[in-house]
Order: sequence, then C-alpha cells, then structure tokens
Amino acid sequence: MTNENNSEKEIEKEIENICEQESTDSNQACVEQEEATPEKDPLEVAQSEIADLKNQLLYKIAEFDNYRKRTMAEKADLILNGGVKVLTAILPVMDDMERALDQMKKAEDMASVIEGVELIQKKFLSILEKQGVKPIETEGKDFDVDLHEAIAQMPAPSPEMKNKIVDCTLKGYKLNEKVLRHSQVVVAM
Repeated sequence: MTNENNSEKEIEKEIENICEQESTDSNQACVEQEEATPEKDPLEVAQSEIADLKNQLLYKIAEFDNYRKRTMAEKADLILNGGVKVLTAILPVMDDMERALDQMKKAEDMASVIEGVELIQKKFLSILEKQGVKPIETEGKDFDVDLHEAIAQMPAPSPEMKNKIVDCTLKGYKLNEKVLRHSQVVVAM
C-alpha cells in the first residue's frame, strides 16, 4: 500500500513540475484536466473486475452443469426408447408367426405351411434391411477373419478351394458396415 502511495505521489509531483514549467494558460489547462478526470483507486478497479469475473465464472459453471444434465437425460431417453422404431416394425412379423402356428396345427398340406413360413422370413429380412441389417455372404467366398469365425477346417478338395468357405453353420449379420455377429463357417485348408 505504501509503494502505491509513493508512486502516486511521484506521479503527482511530475505532473506539477510539468505544469509549472508551462505558461499560466497551459497551467490552468492542466489543473482543469486533473479536476475533470478524478482518479479511481486501482485496488478498487481490480476488485471490481475480479467480482465481475467471478460472477461470469459462476454463471458459466451453472450453464455447463445444466447442459450436462440435459444431455445425460436425453442420452438415457435414447437408450431406453431407441429401439421403439425397430420393435414396432417387428410386431407385424410376430403377428404373422402366431397366425402361422395356428395354421400349422390345422394344416394338412405341409407345402403351404412351408410357403407361409418362407413369406414370414422374407418379410422379417425386409424389415431388417430397412434398418440397415444385412446378412454376411459366405457361399464360395474367401475366408475373412473380420467377417467370419472358423469353427472347423477340412482338407481342400481342389487347390482353388484352398482358404475358401465350404459351409456356413450360423449366418452372420452386419449393421451398415459394422459386424453384429460373425458367420460361423467351415473352411477348406
């Protein structure tokens, strides 16, 4: 505090010296200028700025906290209700399966029952494709560890069949380009 008072006094002395050196007209102007601009205490100015910055910081913290809570609530809602669209699309397939089971109990012609089940499967695959789910092709394809899981190996019947898929025991599926389930296959070695 004494350093600040000393520096203020030194500044005031310099101003007075400058004003004394000039003519009386300019001396009068210096005195008027000093009176027109009262000096504020630098400590008060700094404390005022600190208080303003603290208020701004508290406001930003509260705003960010509200944003975080809102996004967490939205995320939880998406997790809980995200599958509604898919499940609603699958319900007609469930209805068809129930009708097919009722008809199987009464049916005498197995060919029509098989045809009905195949239609239900096609409908179900169509719904899955609309959601971006597609089966992974395996028949005659090269073995790919990113898409297939080898559950068995057998000797290759010919050299061109080496490292090719011979049989698929469980079909795999991709959602867009992400593998949901790897195809379980038998590979010729």
